Amino acid sequence: MKIAVVSDIHGNVLALEAVLEDIKAETPDIIVNLGDCVSGPLWPEETAAILRENNWPTVMGNHDRFLIDRPIGKMAPTDAFAAERLSPESLSWIETLQPTIRLGEEIFLCHGTPDNDDRYLTEKVVGPKGHLPDEETLLADLKGEKAPIVCCGHTHIPRVIHLQATGQTILNPGSVGLPSYEDDHPRRHKMETGSPHARYALMTKTGTTWNFQEKILTYDWDAAAAEAQKNGRKAWARSLKHGFFGPLS
Repeated sequence: MKIAVVSDIHGNVLALEAVLEDIKAETPDIIVNLGDCVSGPLWPEETAAILRENNWPTVMGNHDRFLIDRPIGKMAPTDAFAAERLSPESLSWIETLQPTIRLGEEIFLCHGTPDNDDRYLTEKVVGPKGHLPDEETLLADLKGEKAPIVCCGHTHIPRVIHLQATGQTILNPGSVGLPSYEDDHPRRHKMETGSPHARYALMTKTGTTWNFQEKILTYDWDAAAAEAQKNGRKAWARSLKHGFFGPLS
């Protein structure tokens, strides 16, 4: 069994196309998507069209939810840009997404934590950046979820974490389309991978053993940065081109 795990595409269709090309060569049995599909100053409708066509099991991320639970006038600029450009078909597709998905008895999919799409699982905000939480914190944030493998996104930072107490593995594949960002929730902080590559992960089961592989791919990030710059988002442009976030003005 081989599973490809993508997350946090954020409307970056160029990064998604590179990931899709690589996935074809890997020939997984299934592809799953952990959400935050289209929000961003890039190509939201083009991205949604690909995702609708492929119809993978897809979790609703917090930014997916923001597109359908509030009027455009109350959205942040990143979400409003996408909402104004999405077709009715794409918005209807987003409305069908579920907050969590269970693949058999072994694998649980969520965007943030099992009960909150806007809370980090694999990072804890300490000062201006996120850091790996301790095992006690991770177990508490799992809220009793017992699946042997928990796949989550939201942080954009790739992680494979093994919990000694339960034997569970938490996989965060990182972000397909946005390698860094700044947020003010729960306090102002940055998440930065430090490179502009597109990322996804593979999980492969042989017998009773799961192995994990992070895939780090080159694509035309200069073109993605230029699109963000054209759409008035300088900080996004730097993130897409360098993997670090800023400047804010």
